Amino acid sequence: MTILGYGAMELRGQPRGPAIDDEEAGRLLNAVLDGGISLIDTSIDYGRSEELIGRYLAHRRDEYFLASKCGCTLGDPPAGATPPFPHDYRAGNIRAGIEQSLRRLGTDRLDLVQVHMSPSRAQLEADETIEMLLALRDEGKVRFIGMSGILPHLPDHIAMGVFDVFQIPYSAVQREHEDLITAAAAAGAGTLIRGGAARGAPAEDKGWSQGPIGLSEGEGQRRWESSGVEDLLGDMTRLEFVLRFTLSHPALSSTIVGTSHRGHLRANLAVAGKGPLPADLYEEAKRRLAPAPANSNL
Repeated sequence: MTILGYGAMELRGQPRGPAIDDEEAGRLLNAVLDGGISLIDTSIDYGRSEELIGRYLAHRRDEYFLASKCGCTLGDPPAGATPPFPHDYRAGNIRAGIEQSLRRLGTDRLDLVQVHMSPSRAQLEADETIEMLLALRDEGKVRFIGMSGILPHLPDHIAMGVFDVFQIPYSAVQREHEDLITAAAAAGAGTLIRGGAARGAPAEDKGWSQGPIGLSEGEGQRRWESSGVEDLLGDMTRLEFVLRFTLSHPALSSTIVGTSHRGHLRANLAVAGKGPLPADLYEEAKRRLAPAPANSNL
């Protein structure tokens, strides 16, 4: 698995995602593999993302590690609904969702299925979610099971000892889960980071017009500007600095970065090729970007 993964949420289409036609989505997906990325992360919740991956990449299935999510409800979301959509972790919906994903993705197995939206341990036990995932693994439809986890339930998820992989939000301006990434790796799990480029918010063409998912509006920018970290950038762009900060976490397996633009994809690959920040710069950046008080809306 490569240090940079591709997150396919940007392929969900309008109104919740950017406009992209099918042919350009196909060119982008093939450019992901041609660029050397071997991890693709998607979800039932990401609109047409799974169908596009199936259409344009099924013939290259052995070239990438395919991760999707479960617990999502099937069919279109309720009229006027906005994310996060309702989720159903009962065994029947888990099976139905995974079998739908297999059909859409044009494959006979998912390398990784992640429980979406971080339900509590009590919810997982009441709905027999894990038992169904293990059954699907035994059937060969799933290779590994994971959790897309956040506080407050993530410590319980790690303690359960059943998840092979955790997907966790993290970036220079969203460090609440920093120690839990280390804890997950210490427990023997793989760690996938989402939001490692802060949704591109620091990029010059974004100008913090959006921010990390889970933080209140403007909070990412406030943390950045109040830290004084801009003085450390040298000849790096803000986005390069933020992505390389994420890559510097020693317990990272891969960081998932999404885009609908091939130019942005090439830029992300170039940044990832530079690797982590120098150790002294990383330590100073962490000192300046001290985690905010635990009142952020995660």
